[in-house]
Amino acid sequence: MARREKVMRMSVEQPLWRALAGYRILALVYAVGLFATAHETFTRPWLAVGYFVLLAVWTAATLPKVSGAAACTKRFLTADLTIALAGILLTPLADTHERVQAGGPTLPSIWTAGSVLAFAIKGGWRWAALASTLVAVANLVERGSPARDTVHNVMLVWVASIAIGYVVEVARASERTLARALEIEAATRERERLARDIHDSVLQVLAMVQRRGAVIGGEAAELGRLAGEQEVALRTLVSGGLVPVSRASEDAARGAVVRAVEQDEDDSGDDGPVDLRTLLAPYAGALVSLAEPGAPVPLAPAAAREVAAAVGAALDNVRRHAGERARAWILVEDEPDEVIVTVRDDGPGIPEGRLAQAEGEGRLGVALSIRGRLRDLGGSAELVSVPGQGTEVELKVPKDAKETNDPRGKAEQR
Repeated sequence: MARREKVMRMSVEQPLWRALAGYRILALVYAVGLFATAHETFTRPWLAVGYFVLLAVWTAATLPKVSGAAACTKRFLTADLTIALAGILLTPLADTHERVQAGGPTLPSIWTAGSVLAFAIKGGWRWAALASTLVAVANLVERGSPARDTVHNVMLVWVASIAIGYVVEVARASERTLARALEIEAATRERERLARDIHDSVLQVLAMVQRRGAVIGGEAAELGRLAGEQEVALRTLVSGGLVPVSRASEDAARGAVVRAVEQDEDDSGDDGPVDLRTLLAPYAGALVSLAEPGAPVPLAPAAAREVAAAVGAALDNVRRHAGERARAWILVEDEPDEVIVTVRDDGPGIPEGRLAQAEGEGRLGVALSIRGRLRDLGGSAELVSVPGQGTEVELKVPKDAKETNDPRGKAEQR
């Protein structure tokens, strides 16, 4: 069956870059507006106009540079901060001495904070501390003395940028933790899926060979013994850790949590529902009775197949534990919100504690082939057994179950 890979990307950092790009534009407009309202008081207005032309061109040309961590290089950050510092140091040359001493705004005004924030988002609080310190020094040089308002503004930029840098570092660490958690979840689900498939095929064949070989005797008994050994080894492997390759760790450093999934192209959701009765009909026979509604029981294709496979696993348990001649009954109920399938047998029942013991021995038929399938569909599987009165397995699946949970998470479009 053809499979394709889809990727889901998440990043709490990306909105910060978009906000920074918007801030740089608004800060430029604000700085130009401050100059326009007081240009007649400037001693060298042409110097200020030249600087604002350079600042406008630079801001527009470098918008792609603040679109993400990969585009925001160290060279760009250095040049960006240099332009901001140059504007601060040019202020005493363009403006009057009185305005500077009175605490008038510098030429770049609050645009300078955008350069510092770029350092914070890119490199964390240490980079933010370096950039804000350079800005503080430039402001003190521009003012000529550590005036109260200058120190206040410097401390505000310094504390805010370091705080934002620290938050970014914490967010990145959280994303790496989430990526690892998704990777572990993917490995667990893939192991369970493979265990179900192996239990439904290979393990059952090996168990049958072991039983028949013991009955026939001779060389067949030796063959059965070898099959039994391989069954035990395979159960141990299945329950021990079949781990898939995950891409979560590869791209976590790029500021995105990546969750690689595989999706059956046949189950993309374009196919209509199928009648569950048609998938359960082959199970009916001389020893298995099927009671079903007179109307179709529609379910999504993937969900219907998983329910049918769970019924098959339940019937296999009947043959294995209740005997080849045990009778079984399948009842299908079509409720408004869910479909209920009940499998009942007339066997000796399951002794109390036997299921937990079987799981401990690596025999995961009920846990994975039945309960695991229904859990992935958003449904449930209940098993009721009374010694001497048979066993009843009730499978419930919601009608809106479109597909099973992929072993590495639900697929999301890139």
